[in-house]
Amino acid sequence: MHDAAAVTAEAHGRWAIAIAGAVSLAVAMGIGRFAFTPLLPMMLADHVIDLHAASWLASANYLGYLAGALLCTFQPWIRARAPWLPTINAPQLVRGGLVATGLLTLGMALPLPPAWPVLRFAAGVASAVVFVYTSGWCLAQLARLQASATGGAIYTGPGAGIVVSGLAVGAMIAWHWSAAAGWLIFGALSFVLTATVWRTFRDAPAQNRGTPAAAVGPSPQPAPQHHHGRAEIASLTFAYGLAGFGYIITATFLPVIARGTLAGSPWLDFFWPIFGFGVVVGALLATRLRVSGDLRRLLALAYLMQAAGIGASLWSPTLAGFAVGSLLLGLPFTAITFFAMQEVRRLRPASAASTMGLLTAMYGIGQIVGPPLAAWMLRTTGSERAGFTVSLEIAAGALLLGVVVYLAMSKVFPVRPRAR
Repeated sequence: MHDAAAVTAEAHGRWAIAIAGAVSLAVAMGIGRFAFTPLLPMMLADHVIDLHAASWLASANYLGYLAGALLCTFQPWIRARAPWLPTINAPQLVRGGLVATGLLTLGMALPLPPAWPVLRFAAGVASAVVFVYTSGWCLAQLARLQASATGGAIYTGPGAGIVVSGLAVGAMIAWHWSAAAGWLIFGALSFVLTATVWRTFRDAPAQNRGTPAAAVGPSPQPAPQHHHGRAEIASLTFAYGLAGFGYIITATFLPVIARGTLAGSPWLDFFWPIFGFGVVVGALLATRLRVSGDLRRLLALAYLMQAAGIGASLWSPTLAGFAVGSLLLGLPFTAITFFAMQEVRRLRPASAASTMGLLTAMYGIGQIVGPPLAAWMLRTTGSERAGFTVSLEIAAGALLLGVVVYLAMSKVFPVRPRAR
């Protein structure tokens, strides 16, 4: 009886940690980063913003995410050179980031457009901090409980947050609410969700504090005993940056694009939740794949799937085209990060953290470039539909270029068998 009770308590503990991680990422990513996407049509309808300003607001958030990711990456370097800084452990950083996300989301309801870029930038920083330290702390706790496989559930959080925010905005639009009301509701929801996981994020054993985890899933195979040169790392970094650029225009403007193409359709508000559903399913599938061989071929397949998702809405601008496109764009979203980070661990096992930081920075740069490019195309092409069409064609082309890069890498830099 005692053993059975202990097993039950341990199972409850690991699922409490996994669910807390998913909720944390739902707040930081699903709301802090991506609630802007479904709320954008409401902001446009309220005439508080135009598409050009919207593109810069989106880039401000992505720039903040890049800054936050770099801050987390260089945190050991900063601590070594500034030992007088107070020590803040991972649970405290997660809690602080979640509270900041709620406050910054509420701030977007204020009628102060000049302050919005600052708020979106800060929300990006907070989301990066929460993502890194939620991943690290939760995966460390699950490893301590010998339940690492449960870690995949954590990464359903962003997709779940996207689904909830998308469906909620659909109801708000039907009820003719304002965008400011939407921001207030999401800010309040952030605090409610944060309260549900507050007690779970508490001080961990000393050996687990602040341990960032770069990727979820099984440990990679030991690196082959040969040198991976700068050209190989540079190629991987470039290709990974293309993924950030390739998806972000759709992920920022999907509801706006759908409204411009399928005006009056009652299904317009479901494309963004479909994308989020794809992210959830893709997260579960990617972390359960037993991969072997060359991960770059899987990356090429994931990029091809996202390019097909963009192409589906361009080739068939119908309900079916947008639905299939949203799903295909979301399914590989987590897999791309998962496989790329595993590849880094294979190539640079001794300096994985810094190399992952480099890839994350390049991905962030790709995200930052996308929305301004769309804004420029909207101005130069003379119509909203033509501007988005050209922008999405460029994005799909970038993903196809990534496919070519990965396939070329697999030929030029083959994976060599491990020495026995």
